Amino acid sequence: MRIRHFTKRYESPGRVASAARHHVWLAEHARPLRLPALTVVGPTSLTYEWIDGRPARPEDLLPLAWLLGDAHGTAWSSDLRPTALNTPHRFQDGTVFGDYIGPRKTALRRRLEKGYLPDRVTLHAMLTLLEKTAEGPTAFYKDSNPRNFLITEAGDIYTVDTDDLTLAPMGYDLAKLIVTLIATYGPLPECRVFEALAAYNQAAAGHDVRLGATDRERFDDFVALHTVLTAPYAGRNGYRYGWLPERPQPRGSA
Repeated sequence: MRIRHFTKRYESPGRVASAARHHVWLAEHARPLRLPALTVVGPTSLTYEWIDGRPARPEDLLPLAWLLGDAHGTAWSSDLRPTALNTPHRFQDGTVFGDYIGPRKTALRRRLEKGYLPDRVTLHAMLTLLEKTAEGPTAFYKDSNPRNFLITEAGDIYTVDTDDLTLAPMGYDLAKLIVTLIATYGPLPECRVFEALAAYNQAAAGHDVRLGATDRERFDDFVALHTVLTAPYAGRNGYRYGWLPERPQPRGSA
């Protein structure tokens, strides 16, 4: 059988080197994630094994939440334990991770400039929320949207598009997955969100009990941040719906 490949092109050799390092780091330190094999590193391109699969759907949320919790717990145990969220980090293998605070401060200010935030008061509130969430054990962020997971006919889950990694708190990347699943497929029942967070915490806590402490209030803070940060993509890339889970109506409401 002929093996198929996919070639991704970049604007500079530096971007190629960074993407390749991140792929290698995940393969070593986040082993629960199944990655397409990186077969060729070119001057301005990377060639990967082709994965024949579909993007993630809402029915995949629980196994994906468990996978992320397991991967984040593995990476913390393997390499991220001493790493602080608020400073960029260079690992011994040369891999560089952006910090949690800096890139998102810049992005939030750009959302104000582009009109996705109404005023500087709201920007200040979002920056305060960002600072508030910069605590606890360090995980990695890889933009867990539905298109960045491929599910094969056999049910195997592959993680793709791992070019840009940053540091992030535990639970932050799961919040991105839920926000973008909702934006792609429509509202999720509140119980599905609770189940996903519980699965994530249980998988992470299997590595250290401290890793399974993301509660719903903290998770909702992450959702609020992602709602603003992903606002420019509404109506694009398959994002057709609002960003928030479907909450049960109080009794007696219309």
